[in-house]
Amino acid sequence: MNRLEHKFCQLRQSGKKALIVYIGAGDPDLDATRELAWAFDEAGVDILELGVPFSDPLADGPINQMAAQRGLLSGTTPLGVFETVLRIRGRSEMPIVLYVYYNLVHRMGLEKFISEAARVGVDGLLVLDLPPEEASDYDFLMKQTGLCPIYLVAPTTPEERIAKIVQRAKGFIYYVSREGVTGMPTSFSEALQERVSLMRRYTDLPIVIGFGVATPEQARFVAQFADGVVVGSAVVKMIGEFGKTPMLVPKVKEFVSRLVLAVKTP
Repeated sequence: MNRLEHKFCQLRQSGKKALIVYIGAGDPDLDATRELAWAFDEAGVDILELGVPFSDPLADGPINQMAAQRGLLSGTTPLGVFETVLRIRGRSEMPIVLYVYYNLVHRMGLEKFISEAARVGVDGLLVLDLPPEEASDYDFLMKQTGLCPIYLVAPTTPEERIAKIVQRAKGFIYYVSREGVTGMPTSFSEALQERVSLMRRYTDLPIVIGFGVATPEQARFVAQFADGVVVGSAVVKMIGEFGKTPMLVPKVKEFVSRLVLAVKTP
């Protein structure tokens, strides 16, 4: 059981929900990423999701695309992200998941990428554009190293495919709350609870909801139906606003603390 699985066990035993925060690694630079990670841990964030910057992030809306661009401009590479995770581990045991596109994994080499991720203290990988049907080697290597392969389920995923996807996953299932790319909508579909219930027929893994949760009120609402909530674009937007100013970490930490309170308070 790695840190990710252990965290969800703790949360289930205490009857709490998980808050997962997404940020783009290297935005505005990797030192800031490290400082933000430590601040999130202090604020009570359960899991950190780090986006590895890529030049063509197809699943991301404009806010996260700009974060990826800023990460690339700061010179962030997958090896740099690994080194940053290692430095985060100097002060934090908060579970870390990398949000990454397969091009970057393939370029480094599948086995090397996974082994390096495990070595530095990554707990899971969410490879956005790797179909489960083409992931046999990936799944085998992830199992060998003890990492959790995280898979997405979309609102349009047929029931028979949901049954196959969840059998390959470990750690948690990531349910995309709406069609389209990441971003900040104003409401959620009434079918949300129904879709989560459908997934629970096929898996005992925790189910988290992301892609569009932007406010403490939305986080509290979504947490009713799932085991965890992912907030990304709203946090990334603040990082873009405060950039390299001295207010970056305190301002973002303040906002994230309100998200923690919303998710943890019934």
